[in-house]
Amino acid sequence: MVFKFRSKSVDEDDFLSYNKNISIFNIKSNSDQMASHSSTLLSSPIFAPFSSHRLHPSPNVSTLRFSRLIRNKPNLALRCSVSIEKEVPETERPFTFLRDSDDATQSSSPTSSVRARFETMIRAAQDSVCEAIEAVEGGPKFKEDVWSRPGGGGGISRVLQDGNVFEKAGVNVSVVYGVMPPEAYRAAKGSSSDQKPGPVPFFAAGVSSVLHPKNPFAPTLHFNYRYFETDAPKDVPGAPRQWWFGGGTDFTPAYIFDEDVKHFHSIQKQACDKFDPSFYPRFKKWCDDYFYIKHRDERRGLGGIFFDDLNDYDQEMLLSFSTECANSVVPAYIPIVEKRKDTEFTEQHKAWQQLRRGRYVEFNLVYDRGTTFGLKTGGRIESILVSLPLSARWEYDHKPEEGTEEWKLLDACINPKEWI
Repeated sequence: MVFKFRSKSVDEDDFLSYNKNISIFNIKSNSDQMASHSSTLLSSPIFAPFSSHRLHPSPNVSTLRFSRLIRNKPNLALRCSVSIEKEVPETERPFTFLRDSDDATQSSSPTSSVRARFETMIRAAQDSVCEAIEAVEGGPKFKEDVWSRPGGGGGISRVLQDGNVFEKAGVNVSVVYGVMPPEAYRAAKGSSSDQKPGPVPFFAAGVSSVLHPKNPFAPTLHFNYRYFETDAPKDVPGAPRQWWFGGGTDFTPAYIFDEDVKHFHSIQKQACDKFDPSFYPRFKKWCDDYFYIKHRDERRGLGGIFFDDLNDYDQEMLLSFSTECANSVVPAYIPIVEKRKDTEFTEQHKAWQQLRRGRYVEFNLVYDRGTTFGLKTGGRIESILVSLPLSARWEYDHKPEEGTEEWKLLDACINPKEWI
C-alpha cells in the first residue's frame, strides 16, 4: 500500500504551523511551574492544546486558546490565549521583518541587537541551504512565498518539489510578535501576589527545514533553530525578560553507510565542542529521546543533536552556538547527498525507503508537537503537512531479514549507537 502526499506551496495562511519548533512562550520559574504555548510547537509536554482556533474580534488578529494544569497545583486549571496578527502576502522580501524598535540599525538596545542578529542568521542559513540544494539540483529552483504582519514580523517560505535530486525540500524562516495573557505570566513567575500585570508581549524567530531526496541511498535531513523572548508587562516595570534558544539537526537515512553517519555526527560534534564539550553527548541523547516513535519502539532515524529552552549560558555564547550549528548544515549534509544521489538502486531499495518514510509520517502525525498542534487548531493543511514526503509505504507485519542492510538500519533505530 502506497500513500502520496503533495503540497502546492507553503505560503500564505499558516506558515507557523509548518515552522515547527518556534516556541511562542515557555517561561520557567524557580518552583518549576511552566506555561508553554506555541503556534507551531508545544515545547512542554505538560501543555495540551485546547480545541479551538478562532478569530479575535479584530479581523487581523488570530487567537489561539489552550488549557493546562499548572505543575504542583493539580486542582488549578489555566486557560491561555495568545494573539497574533493575520498574515499579509508580500510581493518582495523586506530588508527585515523586525519592528523599527528592534532593528539594530535604529536601536542600540542589546536585546534588540540579539533579535536583529538572529534574524540575519536564520535568513542567511535559509539562503545558504537553498543555494546548496539548487546547486545539487542543477536546474530546478525553489518556489518562494513572502508574508508579513501589519504590527511587525513575517516570514519567507521556500519549497522545491519533484526536482532532479529532491522529492521535496522546504526551507522556511519566520519572525513573530504576539501577546500572551497575564495569567500565563503569573503562573510562569510562580507569583501568589494580587498584582495583576497586563498582557505580556513576546517575540520568536526561527528557521526550519526538511529535505527528502529521491534516491533511497541519500538520507533525509531535518533542522531547526529558534530564539524566543518575552518582554515585561507594561504595567510591571522592572519585571525580568525571559529568553531562550532551541533547535537541532537530525539525520534519517534508509540505508547505513558508516562513513556518512560518522561524517554527519562529526560535524555536529565539532560545532558543539567549540562551545562546550558536554554539548554533543547531552544533545545527541536529547535527539535520540525526542525522535522516538513510541508505538514502534524505535527512533525515526539515526539522530544528531536537539536542544530546547536553553538559557543557562551566556546569551551571546548561545547566539554564536546556534549560528555555528546552522552554518554546519551544508557541510554536514550536502557532501553525503552528492556522493549518494546517483547510486543505482532497485525496486526493493525504493520500497524500503518508502517504508522508512512511513515511519517519518507516523512520527510527524502522531508525535511531532508542531504538526499535531497545527492539525488540532485548524491551521492551513498544506503548510502543516509540507514536512511530509511525497510518498510513503506501509506493509502488513513487515520484518526485514536479520543480517540484511535493512535490518541493520532498523536495529540502529531501535538501539541508538555512539557513532563517533
